[in-house]
Amino acid sequence: MIEVSAPSNIALIKYMGKVDSSSNTPTNSSLSYALENFRTTVTVEKNTSPIDEWRPLIGNQFHRIELSSKGKEKFLSHFNLMKKALGLDGFYKISSANNFPSDAGLASSASSFAALTRAAYALKKSMDVSFEISDEGLSTLSRQGSGSSCRSFFSPWAIWDEESAREIKLPIQKLNHHVFIFESGVKKVSSSEAHSRVVQSPLFKTDSNGRSRVERAEKRMSELLASFQEHHWTKSYEICWEEFWDMHELFHTSTPAFTYLTEEVKQTLKKMQSRWKKEGCGPIITLDAGANIHALFRHEDKDLLQSWQAEFEPRIQLGSKVH
Repeated sequence: MIEVSAPSNIALIKYMGKVDSSSNTPTNSSLSYALENFRTTVTVEKNTSPIDEWRPLIGNQFHRIELSSKGKEKFLSHFNLMKKALGLDGFYKISSANNFPSDAGLASSASSFAALTRAAYALKKSMDVSFEISDEGLSTLSRQGSGSSCRSFFSPWAIWDEESAREIKLPIQKLNHHVFIFESGVKKVSSSEAHSRVVQSPLFKTDSNGRSRVERAEKRMSELLASFQEHHWTKSYEICWEEFWDMHELFHTSTPAFTYLTEEVKQTLKKMQSRWKKEGCGPIITLDAGANIHALFRHEDKDLLQSWQAEFEPRIQLGSKVH
C-alpha cells in the first residue's frame, strides 16, 4: 500500500478567476506560503474489483471526509488522468483524509489533489524505480484537478503564473501560521462556484481607478515581492490586507452576490486592524474563500502569537502549530 501526504497552502496574492476552467488557467499570478502542518494523507492499494474506488481514511489524527457524488467523481477522474499520464494499469482503492477541516476555506482541495498526484507518482515509482518526473511536472498535472494544488509542491514559497508554478526564494523562510476558525462546516458556495461568479462582478473588469482585477493583483504581486526583499513587514501586511479584501469585494458584487463573512468575522478583522495600527506590529492577515482568518507571524514573534490567540480566538478552535 502506498501512503503519501501533501500540505495545504495559503495564497497572499489570490488565485480567483480563470481564463480557462477546463485547465484551471488563472487570470493572474498568485503567491502562496506552504502550510506544512495542515496536510492531506492519501493511500492507494490494489483493488480486486474492476473499478477505482474512493473511501474515507479513518484514524484519530484525521478529520473524516465524506465526499459528495460529485466530489468522488472529480477525485477519481483526476486519478484516472494520472493513470493515463504515468502509464498505470489496473484498478485501485483510494483513501484520503485531512488533519484539518475540509471545504471550510482552508485550501483542503489544494492538499488533497497534491497528495493524490504524489500518491499516483509513488505508485508508479514502486513499479518502475527508473521512472522520473520533476515536481514542476507533477505540479502541472495536479493543476488539472485543483488549480491551487500546483503550489503545494513547493515550500515555503510558491509562485504561480500562467500555466506553471515554481518555488521562489524569499528572505523570510520561517513563519508561524495560525488559523482563527469561525466556520468549520462545508461552505455554502464552493471555491469552484466562486471562480465562475467573480468574473461577473463589475469590479473584475474595472474599479474606480480604472484598473481591472488582473492589473490590481499583478501590481500587488510586484509590491509584495519587493516588500519581502526589503524586509518591510508593515508594507507586506498592508498589501496582503488590501488583496484579501479585493477578493471578498468580488464575492459581494458578483452575480449572484454572496459572502463568507459573518458579523463576528468582520468585527474580529476590525479589532485586528486596530491593534496593528496601535502597536505598529502584528501578523500578516489574510482570508481565502471562506470565513476563517489566517495569520502569519514572524518566527521571532512567538509571544505576539500567543497574545493574539488569547485576544481573538473564536468559539471554534484549531490549535496553532509552530514550524
